[in-house]
Amino acid sequence: MSRQAAARDRKLDDVFSALSDRTRRRLLARLAEGPATIGELAAPLPMTLPAVSKHLRVLERAGLVKRERRGWYQHCEMDARPMQDAAAFIARYRPFWTDALDRLAAYAEKKR
Repeated sequence: MSRQAAARDRKLDDVFSALSDRTRRRLLARLAEGPATIGELAAPLPMTLPAVSKHLRVLERAGLVKRERRGWYQHCEMDARPMQDAAAFIARYRPFWTDALDRLAAYAEKKR
């Protein structure tokens, strides 16, 4: 495996790892509405600011969130570009489940 392929695999691992957690998915859903401070992101969550910050670091490592300090506040913004590689990975396997569903539908139609 080339270095580039290994780096792509690691990046994909980071994205899937980041998306595997419910809290991080909630943070991304909020950031899809627009930029927010860490305090704004933490407000609806039952956890401390440091805990939210930890989740944001995971999202940053995956390239899904960018943080910028402005005065006292850290502003966060979503960057969905890394999800394109994850979507492409999943799309390669779409025929496996669509074929199975097509066969199931054909079987159900035949049983009528």
